[in-house]
Amino acid sequence: RDKSMDCIKIEIKPEENVISVWNNGKGIPVAMHKEENMYVPTMIFGHLLTSSNYNDAEEKVTGGRNGYGAKLCNIFSTKFTVETAAMEYKRQFKQTWGSNMTKASEAKVKEFMGEDFTKVTFSPDLSKFKMEKLDADIVGLMSRRAFDTAASTRGVKVFLNGKRIPVKGFKDYVDLYTKGKEDDAGNNLKVVHEICNDRWEVAITLSDGQFQQMSFVNSIATTKGGRHVDYIANMICKQLLDIVNKKTKGVKATTAQIKNHMWLFINCLIVNPTFDSQTKENMTLQKKGFGSDCKLSDKFFGQVTKCGIVESVLSWTMIKAKSVLERTSGKKKTKLKGIAKLEDANEAGSRNALKCTLILTEGDSAKSLAVSGLGVIGRDYYGVFPLRGKLLNVREATHKQILENAEINNLIQILGLQYKKKYNNEDDMKSLRYGKLMIMT
Repeated sequence: RDKSMDCIKIEIKPEENVISVWNNGKGIPVAMHKEENMYVPTMIFGHLLTSSNYNDAEEKVTGGRNGYGAKLCNIFSTKFTVETAAMEYKRQFKQTWGSNMTKASEAKVKEFMGEDFTKVTFSPDLSKFKMEKLDADIVGLMSRRAFDTAASTRGVKVFLNGKRIPVKGFKDYVDLYTKGKEDDAGNNLKVVHEICNDRWEVAITLSDGQFQQMSFVNSIATTKGGRHVDYIANMICKQLLDIVNKKTKGVKATTAQIKNHMWLFINCLIVNPTFDSQTKENMTLQKKGFGSDCKLSDKFFGQVTKCGIVESVLSWTMIKAKSVLERTSGKKKTKLKGIAKLEDANEAGSRNALKCTLILTEGDSAKSLAVSGLGVIGRDYYGVFPLRGKLLNVREATHKQILENAEINNLIQILGLQYKKKYNNEDDMKSLRYGKLMIMT
């Protein structure tokens, strides 16, 4: 980009089917091309296979590479006019093409002493697109592109139909997306923003539960993301993963799960970017070819931990842990299978379950003593289960340790206990297989 350019003016006139784009950057050389024997602007806009961007060895951070854009615009227009002026050459140039670039007027060249500029004005050939006019959707799409331009070209004023777009930088653009949005607690979203260097600018906030991104590569809106988005997202996820997993005793989060809670905005300049299609929605260039690094500051990461993402992930892990635990809860049923050494009461899990007592013993020898006592009092209302070794202290245990502890899980199934349920009265206990517990030590 020409650093002297600080203004772009866009006009969209649907009633007249006319669109124009003007900028005050360095003008196109108004001179005859030595090899092609035509003016340089004529060659650029009116002749195929005449781009200056074919050399991939040259490092460029522009959007186009093969010169198709301007020429295709000419081909798909009923009228296409180029005006440019270059103080270096003290000349102003104007030429018009018609009928899908099949006709061309003579180039008009005159002396010029003002400031450089370039302007392209065209009338789309609506019949080629099976359209009768520039409808509201198309105008809206073009207007959106004007906002994109204001967001991604730092220090440039962009005007649309005579009015300056209220986006003075990338942060203003991000605010258009996030303004009025709230988190689950009803608070306004907190946006963390940082300009890393002259090629990278990043903003992040809490998503709606799935990963969201809005990114630009060399002012091209990469709506499907790409490797530049993966690069930044993975960098942030790596930092947040340790923080999240230190704060939870339950299900451990993964980078993919943290990413689901991120809404990422990126504006970057990439050297000679590659894309998976001409629409340039997905950037495919490998990280090693970016031409620059993005080093986010400690201050940025500190603010990210306080913008709601960590809290949202922790809340998710708690819900996930609860659902996993609930799947292992016991149920009230008369017959239990698969629990070795259990001597189940005949009435356990029946309508007389509350009258039943489960006797827990320390090892098999103590179990034998208890079972011999059942010969006297009967097996209808008494069951026996031997514990192996010292029982897990669940107060300090993680959800994972509880889930993997065979003794705890056996007791849950035998008693019919349900996670998160409180047993304060007899009605609460009607879902249990046993109404009493005896610890025989």
